[in-house]
Amino acid sequence: MNVAVIGTGYVGLVAGTCFAESGNDVICVDVDERKIEILKKGIPTIYEPGLRDLLQRNIEEGRLKFSTDLNAAVRNSLTIFIAVGTPEGENGSADLSHVLAVARQIAKSIDDYKVIINKSTVPVGTGDLVRKEIAAITDTPVDVISNPEFLKEGAAVDDFLKPDRVVIGSNSKRATEIMLELYDPFVRTGNPILTLSRRGAEMIKYASNAMLATKISFMNEIANLCERLDVDVNEVRVGIGSDKRIGNQFLFPGIGYGGSCFPKDLRALLRMGEEVGYRLRLVEATESVNEGQKEILYQKITDYFGGKIDGLRIAVWGLAFKPRTDDMREAPSVVVIEKLLSDGARIHAYDPEAMDRAQELFGDRIEYAPNPYKALENADALAVMTEWNEFRQPNFERMLELLSGSVIFDGRNIYRPDQIRRYGFTYISIGAPMIERRKDEKVG
Repeated sequence: MNVAVIGTGYVGLVAGTCFAESGNDVICVDVDERKIEILKKGIPTIYEPGLRDLLQRNIEEGRLKFSTDLNAAVRNSLTIFIAVGTPEGENGSADLSHVLAVARQIAKSIDDYKVIINKSTVPVGTGDLVRKEIAAITDTPVDVISNPEFLKEGAAVDDFLKPDRVVIGSNSKRATEIMLELYDPFVRTGNPILTLSRRGAEMIKYASNAMLATKISFMNEIANLCERLDVDVNEVRVGIGSDKRIGNQFLFPGIGYGGSCFPKDLRALLRMGEEVGYRLRLVEATESVNEGQKEILYQKITDYFGGKIDGLRIAVWGLAFKPRTDDMREAPSVVVIEKLLSDGARIHAYDPEAMDRAQELFGDRIEYAPNPYKALENADALAVMTEWNEFRQPNFERMLELLSGSVIFDGRNIYRPDQIRRYGFTYISIGAPMIERRKDEKVG
């Protein structure tokens, strides 16, 4: 099938590459000429495990092309995916200006039947708006589909190639059949393709993200209570996660969620409710808890040092909002670092993938280490902010030698308290009693 993907951001690039991997002829379009030239060379403009190999293979085999010519891409394709950004507007609602602008451009280019698919995360009713924009320009028959993405950053390629489910919101039998054919290679193991109304599909994306975000904030609330009751939240997490009705995913306490989806989508959902006169109180609470949770590690550092932060050197492991990505949008690390800097601390940071993004954000206000151990040199404390695998089993003896202090603030609970105690660190995590270094205990 001939497929056009308009927009080569996170969703568009992954979707276009994976559609090509299943044998389709795909052309990805973007207005950014520089980005298109980079992609033509097989260089991904985002970090995502497995993406580079797929990108290069499909370019070499001629199934994947990149262009700035939207008109030609539309004319030569049956299915046209809109995958442009929907940034947050001033009032929290999703800004649809890019989506609707692309719809108008498509309308000016089509000369026969097309299936136009909203892949961007858009509020309920956007499909109706897209159809209206197109109908105002052309009477060429089109069908507008909602096909929300459910990609986790750091696992997006696997999520696309082996989806838990595919959601197709369609009011047209013809368009539905085309979409079923397109997605058939991805559901060979029997995972469902859900066909439903367009408005229902648009709502599923927001509802899914709100539910996952709620689990995170709920667990963080329980963690904060556990600290005050001298309970280890890790025991509680295992206990409630063993209940099949609850499940064990998204129950890890920490310093809050970030990224491009959860924060923006929850605020857009709240705005949707406001527009129809309904207050989503649980979603409000989820967002409020998360914003407060982002400051928890800063508060722990301040409390430990008695408010005397000025001049301290803090090593930071992890900058991205989660592992396996370089995305720092709304990352808790940004909140913590900014507050520490405002108190006069010096930051020496390391992240396996997000260093370039960090330099864009912080410039020369912080120092950048070439590896995690270099960040520790002469630091008064270590703050772990992202749970990268390479941080889970470090050389603790070497760490203790490099640090001038002996305290670890673990914002992701990646270490075992008994392990930390054995090596002689003071260990402060989320939702568990502090483990203090014993002066009479042998280190190592």
